[in-house]
Amino acid sequence: MAVADSVRSGLRARPRAITAVLSVIGYVLVGGALYGFIPLFPDLSRETVNLFSHIIAGINTLALTSLLVGVYFIKTDQVRKHRAAMLTAFSLILLFLVFYLWKTGGGFEKAIVAPELATLVYLAMLGIHIFLSVVAVPVVLYAVILGLSHTPTELRETSHARYGRIAVTAWSISLALGIITYFLLNHVYDWKVRHAAVLLFVAVPSVRRRVANLRGRLESEE
Repeated sequence: MAVADSVRSGLRARPRAITAVLSVIGYVLVGGALYGFIPLFPDLSRETVNLFSHIIAGINTLALTSLLVGVYFIKTDQVRKHRAAMLTAFSLILLFLVFYLWKTGGGFEKAIVAPELATLVYLAMLGIHIFLSVVAVPVVLYAVILGLSHTPTELRETSHARYGRIAVTAWSISLALGIITYFLLNHVYDWKVRHAAVLLFVAVPSVRRRVANLRGRLESEE
């Protein structure tokens, strides 16, 4: 109890600083694992990478469901259930990170094999998904830290609700797009192996190139 109280006091005293530190640590760990600077994960077979892809999609679906249920609970003033739902979603995202980093760091990423327009749409959604998941980290952490360190009554005097709305919006869109791109990649179109680390820097230039190619084709057909 004394340790829990001490941790809560620390969170209450410096929520922004702790959010910043945890965000930086998270970015470093994720970037290091994806680039191979931090060899955390053992190698995976092709079959295991596919299995992890399905597991990740399931985790993301559960996380999105928990988020939406949590929104319903707070709108109906069921604070304890809201807290439980949001902490469940947060725990699922941490679990997702373990599987995603292991899949990418110990295996490989998948590149979609589809018609030009479908690939363009897929890469656009993928880029938005990754961008939102990256920028949402400090917002989500800050909302969670405030929620863990304050009572429901005290939270009304903080910015928890404002940051929570931003976090839920960005988080939900990111998760939804992640689920859609999973289905396009694994169940609608084909894929090939791509040993790429940070997909955001791959997806965005690819979208630009494909837009230019598509525009050139359309102009040549006129």
